[in-house]
Amino acid sequence: MRIILLGPPGAGKGTQATRVADHLGVPKVASGDLFRDHLQQETELGQLADSYMKKGVLVPDSITIRMVMEWISKEATREGFLLDGFPRTLNQATVLDKRLGEEAIDRVLYVNVSQDELVRRLAGRVVCNNCNRTYHKISNPPPEDGVCADCEGDLYQRGDDKPDAVAKRLEVFFNQTVPLVNYYSIAGVLREVDGEQSIKMVGQAFIEALT
Repeated sequence: MRIILLGPPGAGKGTQATRVADHLGVPKVASGDLFRDHLQQETELGQLADSYMKKGVLVPDSITIRMVMEWISKEATREGFLLDGFPRTLNQATVLDKRLGEEAIDRVLYVNVSQDELVRRLAGRVVCNNCNRTYHKISNPPPEDGVCADCEGDLYQRGDDKPDAVAKRLEVFFNQTVPLVNYYSIAGVLREVDGEQSIKMVGQAFIEALT
């Protein structure tokens, strides 16, 4: 199967992407993984992406699309794949469909979480600056001394996890995603899952939505 997993920041897509991909026995990738891989290998696409990121501007659709198209052309994806967080725009979706042709997307799984819940999740997140372990002030409280329990690194809150920044990130996401949800709903492949259930229940709902 060829699967797309859509959902806002803080919806828990990463956890569920791994579970769904393992269930299907297919490879998965997130656009962020591709960026890091290309940057690490210093590929032409990676250097192009880096030139935009250093200017503090968004990487153009054309570069992201080229990275994804290259990935889905690999032998390992012939029997199926899972794309986590791609496409993000209607333009990306139409280009992807054109590239796949008759080997169309089988299912789009959309994790639906309210904006209030997303702000609560994201604005409570703190991260270790050494090992990147993530804590949450409510659901997974960090040590009181502000030091990571795993490696004793300092804990901090990312700038884009502060409440004002979170609200702006979510506004951008929902503005981009509404057309995508409509696009895949019309195509008959969209399945919506309540992302405010427990992690286990969300995972079960995803597996059921594949049938």
